[in-house]
Amino acid sequence: MQVTVGYSKKNEALDAVKEATEKINHAEGILFQSPFGMLKEVATLLHEKYPNVPLIGTGATTYFGKEASDKVLVIVAFVGGCKIKSGVICNLSTAPLHDIMPLKKAVSELGAKGDSAVCLEYCTNDEERLVSTMNVELLKDDVAIAGGSVFGTPAGQKPCVCVDGELYEDACCWLLIKSTTGKIRTYTERIYEIPEQATMHVATKVDLKTKDLIMLDNRPAAEVYANELGISKNQIVDNVFKNPLGRIVGDDVYIISQYEVGANGSMRSYKRVCENDTICFLELQDYASINDETCKRIKAENKSVSLVFTINCIYRHLFFEKEKYLPTLLDNMGKLGTHVGVVGGGEQYRKQHVNQTMVCVVFE
Repeated sequence: MQVTVGYSKKNEALDAVKEATEKINHAEGILFQSPFGMLKEVATLLHEKYPNVPLIGTGATTYFGKEASDKVLVIVAFVGGCKIKSGVICNLSTAPLHDIMPLKKAVSELGAKGDSAVCLEYCTNDEERLVSTMNVELLKDDVAIAGGSVFGTPAGQKPCVCVDGELYEDACCWLLIKSTTGKIRTYTERIYEIPEQATMHVATKVDLKTKDLIMLDNRPAAEVYANELGISKNQIVDNVFKNPLGRIVGDDVYIISQYEVGANGSMRSYKRVCENDTICFLELQDYASINDETCKRIKAENKSVSLVFTINCIYRHLFFEKEKYLPTLLDNMGKLGTHVGVVGGGEQYRKQHVNQTMVCVVFE
């Protein structure tokens, strides 16, 4: 697959788009990430310049090269060796299934299947409902979802995503990519694991709407967490970098980030917990070694890399900044090939919405 990436730090949308698209004469599909303040104008300008090209984007903090910035416009143009379609799923909070037919049609027309295809997406909210909806069509053809929740929208504004020049709230934009020349492989990186002799708990009371975990084993969740880890309740939120929650499903572990303790002893998180879920408290591992192993695996499995696209959780981003590891992470990913990343409020991968995880898409 041929991919061209352009970027600009110019403050005016017109100038930024002009600079970032200098080398993009043709595209089969485009993905962009812009500063929040110029999202609407960038969306319009790109659609005008490439009127028949499938296009998605959003405002974001972007990884490009060795930098992380919310002041840069990055444009990823898929220019050859692929077939692409774009679309939108609206009303995520109420009835997203209403917009599933265009995705179904796109899967059929492109012949998207397995590791020859991927569905990239940005969404604004209701991630669990979104993943379930998209998998109505994607799961049967084993097409992976890889995306992120919009994070960093300025106060007073609502998060938006762009599809073909139009902005949408309460929505998901998707770009279905079918490679005609190589594989598209997906990976996840988790730097937290179940401790030895970990206690397994059962979620006995939850509030799905607010994402509150109210009771574990019929006791206030915050009390159980604090007692087990030997910390006070007012340390629970900051302890997310060391010991996030883990949802255990068979042999899989899905990270849940707690961000608030309720007056009733609940723990509010960025991922829903359902009643009867098995929950444990995860433990931070040697993240540098884990990232080295991720990179080794990607190198071994991909002989020629056109693009590495990553979705990183804001909590991973903040933790790596605190540990002064972020430059090393970006350098490691950049050594694999051209790397573009987005910082999200959560990550969607295949069947799950997760937190504190890196989702990685590698295009041969």
